[in-house]
Amino acid sequence: MTASPLAPQWLSHPEDTNALRPQLWAQDVARGAGGELEISGIPVSRIAEEFGTPVFVMSETDFRARARDFKDSFDAAFAGLCGGADVYYAGKSFLCTEVARWVSSEGLRLDTCSGGELAVARRAGLHGSQLGLHGNNKSRAELTRALDMELGRIVVDSLGELEMLGDLAASRGERANVMLRLTPGVHASTHEFIATAHEDQKFGLSMVADPDLDGMSPAMAAVETALKHDGVNLVGVHCHIGSQIFESAGFELAARRLLGFLAEVKQGCGVELAELDLGGGYGIAYTEADAPRPAAEIANAMAAVVGSTCSELGLAVPRISIEPGRAIAGPSTFTLYRAGTTKTVRVDTPDGGTSPRRYVSVDGGMSDNARPVLYGADYSAVLASRTSENDAVISRVVGKHCESGDIVVRDAYLPGDVTASDLLAVPGTGAYCWVLSSNYNYLTRPPVVAVRDGAARLIVRGETEDDLLARDVS
Repeated sequence: MTASPLAPQWLSHPEDTNALRPQLWAQDVARGAGGELEISGIPVSRIAEEFGTPVFVMSETDFRARARDFKDSFDAAFAGLCGGADVYYAGKSFLCTEVARWVSSEGLRLDTCSGGELAVARRAGLHGSQLGLHGNNKSRAELTRALDMELGRIVVDSLGELEMLGDLAASRGERANVMLRLTPGVHASTHEFIATAHEDQKFGLSMVADPDLDGMSPAMAAVETALKHDGVNLVGVHCHIGSQIFESAGFELAARRLLGFLAEVKQGCGVELAELDLGGGYGIAYTEADAPRPAAEIANAMAAVVGSTCSELGLAVPRISIEPGRAIAGPSTFTLYRAGTTKTVRVDTPDGGTSPRRYVSVDGGMSDNARPVLYGADYSAVLASRTSENDAVISRVVGKHCESGDIVVRDAYLPGDVTASDLLAVPGTGAYCWVLSSNYNYLTRPPVVAVRDGAARLIVRGETEDDLLARDVS
């Protein structure tokens, strides 16, 4: 069978729809002897029977291995420059109490973005020195909680926030540990909604001269304010250029620009700031077209740029930190769905003909994975409950919500005999899926199941209809 004219250019026609592309899956996912998908030796049918569908199935082994790989790789790359590196897991990608404990036990720190994420960290038993707090509009209550927990760093996003935090800390007789988030003017090669270091967006302090500040940049004005404020301990600067990025050029350019800024601070203020956070955003494989870079390759390239730039500028190498989230959580997890209705339609093709497209509906959708409808994210899918020798058909996996845009996987080759009650698995859903989940159409949010050493256990229970109705007070 030839490839469908409806398939995107990157999607090759599979010789075998039963095969698994290793870059898409956790390390302990495989086909069992009978053809059924297994994780750590557990058949997916057993997981579906015990926990229901849809369900997020997370490999604890894979998550821990990826976390450890980032920590070991960056420590090794920066050992000779600044004694190693600090790796903050970006909790916004996926966070629960158990995951926070995994992160801590593997030697990573935790980056949070709200009071709620701080509450999870506190419940998990993490000390404030292990934590950072981000956010462009932190409330006074969130900043107070951060001071109460003695956070190792609060990443300040604006001059107004810097003054509010400094005054709050000073009123308590304390000094807040502050990093300043800067926008280095790097436009990352990613979707505009997840590119975060160019000028025209909500995050960070601009490094461009501002006539309203007598020609000084907001970034330099923040440094001068912080150095003079009794309630602020300025530890360094931070940037984050975006998410799901594969090219190294953006990271390297951002590093050079921030190090250049540190040199300006040294010259103008007589201070060498001790820390530099280069953010995260490392891409993962959602489809066969994606080729993520190994952690060691990223670390070595970044260390080379930081080392050479500091040497050129006459700077001591600051303590480097990074913030991977998706690159750790994303590949560790797949979502398991049960198929329902199917249909085949005829679609016009560029040559004036028509071609079949098969629609396979599943028992979840945009309520458990909003990324396709938010910014056109692509995913892959496989038949999980069995193998099939049926011909591959270009298919669209769709959800059950009352939205035509409720698409889980826009384009995938699936066996033509996929039918109701079959289980489908969508890999790479560990990041930004559960955390963005909703109750649209009053669907309950799915559970999260962790698997390790042949055992599966619930780490986030699924909602019930009673949960949905409990907040309805009328």
